[in-house]
Amino acid sequence: MTIDRMSKKWDAPVYVFFKPSACVEYVEGRKAHVFECEATRCRCKSKYVRRFLYTSDTSSTSNLRRHAKICWGEEVVMAADTTGNLRIAREALSKKRGLNGSITVAFERVGKNKVTYSQRAHTKLEARYV
Repeated sequence: MTIDRMSKKWDAPVYVFFKPSACVEYVEGRKAHVFECEATRCRCKSKYVRRFLYTSDTSSTSNLRRHAKICWGEEVVMAADTTGNLRIAREALSKKRGLNGSITVAFERVGKNKVTYSQRAHTKLEARYV
């Protein structure tokens, strides 16, 4: 069963890193929402993240955030958070896919913060791309 994100209160910027619809899955009798990573090459063991609904924190995004940091990088997740809303973050990400440059800069231009630059080393994937 597929759930449209618009029917729920899933408006945190971290959802930009996952496909717009989630599935409902039962694991050992426990109901869970399953989100699929939007990255073309997911760097985690599984491209899917489960959020179990039997706990008191069913709206927590910590496991989604952890997965996004592994696949997209901590700076990109923080930059998406500065936009403050899912719709603006999604617009920034869709504009970025066709452009050349840093993905964090695309998010920071949408947000109200000053553009900053990183001096961190490239990841293996970034080094291969360049």
